[in-house]
Amino acid sequence: MPESERTKDSESCMIIGVAGGTGSGKSTFTDKIKDRFGSDVSVLYHDNYYRSHHNMPFEQRENVNYDHPDSLETELLVKHLSMLKMGHDVFCPVYDFSVHDRTERTERIRAKKIVIVEGILVLSDPRIRDMCDMKIYVDADADERILRRVTRDVNERGRSVESIVKQYLTTVKPMHNMFVEPSKMFADIVINSGMNPVAFDIVCSKIESVLGTP
Repeated sequence: MPESERTKDSESCMIIGVAGGTGSGKSTFTDKIKDRFGSDVSVLYHDNYYRSHHNMPFEQRENVNYDHPDSLETELLVKHLSMLKMGHDVFCPVYDFSVHDRTERTERIRAKKIVIVEGILVLSDPRIRDMCDMKIYVDADADERILRRVTRDVNERGRSVESIVKQYLTTVKPMHNMFVEPSKMFADIVINSGMNPVAFDIVCSKIESVLGTP
């Protein structure tokens, strides 16, 4: 399968970075934008770029620090963002959180005038920041974030509550304080919820100006 294909949809591309702590509401905000603009928007999830650990036993994969920047193949994400910026479709990896490993599958991401890149560490990496035309940080109370993470990981990723709590205390919380929270200073817009209607309207107005739609 080719790594990229040229499309006509994206002569000029606006990249929007959406960051924030685990369970802050990043996906909620991104999904609302996607629902509003449909096929005019493509989304890249930094989470899909976790490095593969095919040769590592599951017990070892469980203990990897997935909240440290080194756990992600960000260089590939940056390459894909560059291709999308130039109007080329890309085939991004697909990650399986239930087994802590990258799958053999890829997902085609089409080059569009609006590309959203979402992830906890999106604004902590200067390479991604420099490519973003708009940088958004979704903030939320720590208690709310951990409760949302527990609900998500149990229902969607097949995790036990015990494993979630252990991971949160040993890696998620320390890495949030070290890398995620400090990246808030680079945001153009800081919002206090993924459901914030005022912030949503502001972002939509900017997107509409790029798309040339009312």
